Amino acid sequence: MAASLRSSLFFLLLFSAACTNAYDTKTPAFYDDLAAQGVVVNGEAAASMISDYRRTNGLNAVELDPTLMRIAEDHVRAMAKVDKLTHDPGGRGLVERMKSASFFATRAAENIGAGYHTLAEAFSGWRDSPSHNQNMLMPGVTKMGIATAYVPKSKYKVYWALVLAEPDAKTN
Repeated sequence: MAASLRSSLFFLLLFSAACTNAYDTKTPAFYDDLAAQGVVVNGEAAASMISDYRRTNGLNAVELDPTLMRIAEDHVRAMAKVDKLTHDPGGRGLVERMKSASFFATRAAENIGAGYHTLAEAFSGWRDSPSHNQNMLMPGVTKMGIATAYVPKSKYKVYWALVLAEPDAKTN
């Protein structure tokens, strides 16, 4: 009887697990389609993905920083406004934009992109580009900000900005 009861419980648990997974249709955030009004990149998912990639390559993780998030958001809005992929919207490069936001870094890098509809696509594009990959694997960076902007009438549809930095401990 005990063996029969254990067997029944095992199949009940197995059936419950199968039913739960069969109806779990929520996709991970890195597959969310961002080509829609009001949809933005999940910063926590991005930090997790980039941190995992960095750890796989022997580097430290990164965490979201509110100031770098704002810098990335301002950047994608500026690119979206002019409908152009650029590192210096309005003639202001990354260093100048960081200084005006009172974020001082010992090192920093920026990846931009356009046309990627999901975080997974943007990450893959950056990983497969030597210069963008080098930025994601920059030693010492501990903070990041990421943002997207949807522009329905643009040929790109979605603009991206990723900012990675090592804060300057003396000034931040």
